[in-house]
Amino acid sequence: MYKLWLIPALPFIGFLINGIIGRKLPKAVTNLVAVGSVVLAFLWVLFVGNQSNWGATPLHAHYFTWIKSGAVNVGWDYWVDKLTMIMLMVVTGIGSLIHIYATGYMEHEEGYYRFFAYLNLFMFFMLNLVLAGNYLILFVGWEGVGLCSYLLIGFYFVKKSATTAGNKAFIVNRIGDFGFSLAMFLMFTTFGSLNFAKVFAAAPGKPEGILTAIAFLMLLGATGKSAQIPLYVWLPDAMEGPTPVSALIHAATMVTAGVYMCSRSSVIFLHAPMAMEAVALVGLATAVFAATIGLTQYDIKKVFAYSTVSQLGYMFLGVGVGAFSAGVWHLMTHAFFKALLFLGAGSVIHACHGEQDMRHMGGLRKYAPKTMAVLACASLAIAGFPGTSGFFSKDAILTAAYGHAPWMFWVGVVTAGMTAFYVWRAFWMTFWGEYKGHGHPHESPWSMLGPLVVLAILSLFGGVLFNVPKILEGMFPPLHEVEGEGMLMGISIAAGLLGIALSYYMYVVNTELPAKITAALGGLYRLVYDKYRVDEAYDAAVVTPLIEGSKAVLWHGVDQGVIDGAVNGVGYQARGIGGILKLIQSGNIRSYATWIAVGAVALLLALGAGGGVK
Repeated sequence: MYKLWLIPALPFIGFLINGIIGRKLPKAVTNLVAVGSVVLAFLWVLFVGNQSNWGATPLHAHYFTWIKSGAVNVGWDYWVDKLTMIMLMVVTGIGSLIHIYATGYMEHEEGYYRFFAYLNLFMFFMLNLVLAGNYLILFVGWEGVGLCSYLLIGFYFVKKSATTAGNKAFIVNRIGDFGFSLAMFLMFTTFGSLNFAKVFAAAPGKPEGILTAIAFLMLLGATGKSAQIPLYVWLPDAMEGPTPVSALIHAATMVTAGVYMCSRSSVIFLHAPMAMEAVALVGLATAVFAATIGLTQYDIKKVFAYSTVSQLGYMFLGVGVGAFSAGVWHLMTHAFFKALLFLGAGSVIHACHGEQDMRHMGGLRKYAPKTMAVLACASLAIAGFPGTSGFFSKDAILTAAYGHAPWMFWVGVVTAGMTAFYVWRAFWMTFWGEYKGHGHPHESPWSMLGPLVVLAILSLFGGVLFNVPKILEGMFPPLHEVEGEGMLMGISIAAGLLGIALSYYMYVVNTELPAKITAALGGLYRLVYDKYRVDEAYDAAVVTPLIEGSKAVLWHGVDQGVIDGAVNGVGYQARGIGGILKLIQSGNIRSYATWIAVGAVALLLALGAGGGVK
């Protein structure tokens, strides 16, 4: 009746049309197919939501048996509940806006049809991920969005930095995916099924040790997809892709898959307290670690990339302390303001003729006032300014963290202050002062500005419009009230306002101060600016030994020594024998006749000696 299959099928049809015949289609038709397919999926989500009371009446659809072998019986099943509805609204709603924006941003790029084909394919896999009724279908979507991420990050394939970033994202994610696949194997041996309903019903009766092992393996998968320590290193480099890709995949949808998976698996995590604590610690460590790096970056997209890593850490903190609904709330509000930040950054880059270094910007409030206005809305929201969307979700997470362990709250507050500082630092450097770039900056067209205005409204009022903890009531443990909650809220607000005020003083009032602080910090500043040289450490500890070891053992040892040695040895032996035999081939007929005679005599003698001649 509800035809849930239509939701992912519509973008997939768009992928097929643009992917197969898109090269021959006019851009207007490409736009209609790409944007129209996603908008139609969004409208069908609204229809399904209205018919199912927005997930309060769960829907289950079994289409066919996908794998049946012995005890393994996996169906292609879709499942819609309140959590699914929130994710579907975020993916299709934000996805539609970003597709519209991309028609303006990518207008003059080569491979236009290919870009939108990849983008539609990504939507297909992401929608399968959130609609999945079992872990194997979820894993199909999980791997599919990883593939599309690789294709879209490396979209500018003539740039070595882009192809390297795509490879890096693909390889790092495979490490996490290995953990997720092991979790599924252990889950099947434990529960005899990968179906959500069966697994969650049986989980409370299983040994805590088994559930902890499953949860830790799932956490490994989540750290890869959601860019948490130690597998966060791929996401900042992923900014090599076009800006709409950064907004859709690396801010609003794909990177939140780990948070969604942990929230979907809340029954398992709630019965594995050690794993829950690990989720909180990993999230908090990632949040503060990435925030410190964001303080020092000058590439506007890199600033927002590290902000994404940090904000994902906040979501993991919420999930880890048991505030699943608060974590999902921040997932949604973050989709609003971070998509706006990235798309706004794209508008700035468009205005500055491709420039991304904020030191070569400045003064854009005169040339791009509409872009400035919408970015101000996003910057207020991520700073947790009272009343904005980010304020509600961030406060819910920090309050829950205080109830779990007060020290986590204080670390989270410091991180919130840093977040407000570096986001507004980017705002002042971009829009205040005098323009230091090249060319004549200009405002973006309405094909780009229109989606930004919608996202600005959601960034300001999305927290009030969508009270996620209330929507998800009954699915997760309720958010507990904490003594002194008003005071905690005041401290959080003060940290955000202090970050904004400090950035204003340093980058508008006393513009010489940042250089003095940089000089005073010396090597410490350089270390943070170099991202703590984690990539260099990984290269030295993992990448280089693997490459050199592969050369020494697999190449020189196995390939050249064993395989080539055996093949070449046979060749040398054959050549030696051939060298002897070739002496017979003199080309002299008398010689050949002599050899025939000698051979005949030898044969007769041999037969005679053996009794063959009577």
